[in-house]
Amino acid sequence: MGYYDYYSSYPSYYDYYDYGYAPETAAATGLGAILGAFLGIILVVGLVVAIIQLAGMWKVFTKAGEKGWKCIIPIYNIVILFRISGLSPWIIFGYLAGIIPFIGWIVCLGITIYQCNSLAKAFGKDVGYTIGLLFLPTIFYMILGFSKAEYVGKGNVSTASTYQGDGVVNISEKPQDESPTNNHEDNSNL
Repeated sequence: MGYYDYYSSYPSYYDYYDYGYAPETAAATGLGAILGAFLGIILVVGLVVAIIQLAGMWKVFTKAGEKGWKCIIPIYNIVILFRISGLSPWIIFGYLAGIIPFIGWIVCLGITIYQCNSLAKAFGKDVGYTIGLLFLPTIFYMILGFSKAEYVGKGNVSTASTYQGDGVVNISEKPQDESPTNNHEDNSNL
């Protein structure tokens, strides 16, 4: 009896530990492929939504008299958006409260609602636009940017405002006709 014949009667290492093809491996591979495809689709959809929102914000910035490229730069775009909304850019530091559980989150939500409301008023829109900017910002930035909505400034529909470089708002009232409605004045003393 030779060496090969003697050891061939014993089970192999690979008989106990089969690293070959198994149904569990096939299921895990299929699940991984499905999960990867799903995440890939989410990534593509997210990028498309981000590009659409960026285009809408670009138009909103240009309507407000700012350069459109400012919407691309992170954090700086929020500073400019607060300025367009007629708010102090220093309010952004309120977002740092977000690291505090619960209370910070409520503060951040309040700041976001306040900013959306101010932006809607800066374009002469009402509370419906505030809700839209809060829940569907991509769509409502596109509407503000590409519609005939005009920038009226600092949340006041009846006035027009321009922003100076330091964030100070210069509000100028629309000129009113100062001519009297009644052309004859009664100067007689009775």
